[in-house]
Amino acid sequence: MDIITHKCPNCGGALTFDPSDQKFHCPFCLSVFTEEEVSEFEAKQKAATLASETIPETKTKTSSLDPPAEETMQLFLCPSCGAEIVTDATTAATYCYFCHNPVVLSGRLSGTFLPNKVLPFKIEKEQAKEKFLEWVSTKKFVPSDFYNEEQIEKLTGVYFPYWVVDAKGQGQLSGSGTSIRVWRVGELEYTETKQFSVQRQGDFRFKDLVKNALSKNVQQKMVESVQPFPLENAIDFKNQYLAGFQAEKRDIEYQTLEKDVENELKDYAGSLLKNSVNTYTTFRESSRDLSLDSIEKNYMLLPVWLVTYRSPGSDDVFYYAMNGQTGKVSGILPISYKKLSLVSGGIFAILAILLMIGGYFI
Repeated sequence: MDIITHKCPNCGGALTFDPSDQKFHCPFCLSVFTEEEVSEFEAKQKAATLASETIPETKTKTSSLDPPAEETMQLFLCPSCGAEIVTDATTAATYCYFCHNPVVLSGRLSGTFLPNKVLPFKIEKEQAKEKFLEWVSTKKFVPSDFYNEEQIEKLTGVYFPYWVVDAKGQGQLSGSGTSIRVWRVGELEYTETKQFSVQRQGDFRFKDLVKNALSKNVQQKMVESVQPFPLENAIDFKNQYLAGFQAEKRDIEYQTLEKDVENELKDYAGSLLKNSVNTYTTFRESSRDLSLDSIEKNYMLLPVWLVTYRSPGSDDVFYYAMNGQTGKVSGILPISYKKLSLVSGGIFAILAILLMIGGYFI
């Protein structure tokens, strides 16, 4: 498997993608490049290597210590410093913990695992930190170590894998509708009941149904909570956009989800048809026939800023997540019972003083 660090064309430093201007920055010589410039440079480098007869083509190979493919953890060598990088089987982009250069495990995002599209980060890390502190500052009973400097530095940009589905279909629905009209003439009340045979039919089109493609995604709830993603901003995948972020590859194939997706789409289509029957007092459905004419699926990587927190002495994990494009935030926060007890104690003390003062004046 090839392990890639995207190099600066000027000085050879490791490039990272900057969400603020959607370009690639070198932290060493401060050069800035577009995706086209980086791709063009790397294509020339590859062509020169292939054309060379005196210098054999070299690739960074996985360590001979790599465990079998079925093992969870795998070992690779950093192309910049040669240090060992330990990842699990679905990690596709990460950092070298020794030289801190971003690396992309390109073999995990190639062939059948090549994403169709990627939605690049739009919010940079400093913005993400500011929003995190702003959000946490409104929560009164959060323990201080949830948002201390060490915890803030753990805020990580991660590309999560998803199946995004578009579909077209048609359907029809039949049933009986009842219309009831009540009126009064003098002291008499009249009720008129009419029965109708009701049919509805139509074509439907669904766009951007997002389904999780990572089985280990224990953060699934937090990622769902920051949806929707502006998928119209997604672009054709190039692994340069992963530089400087973590990324996961899918381990759930669409075939595993296919039946559930079809049932979900058909249920929603049936609901749309049923909701169109809105002129009757009551409606009883007798039959429905729904079919999907075409389904188009895309494998996408979607951006999330993420930080997790484990309470001292507890197995409970709390989190904060933010949509890397829109800035929408969500989280489940820990409670500092010390802060809560201090506030509660203060309230009881004030109440006690007020009662004493009130009793004194009585």
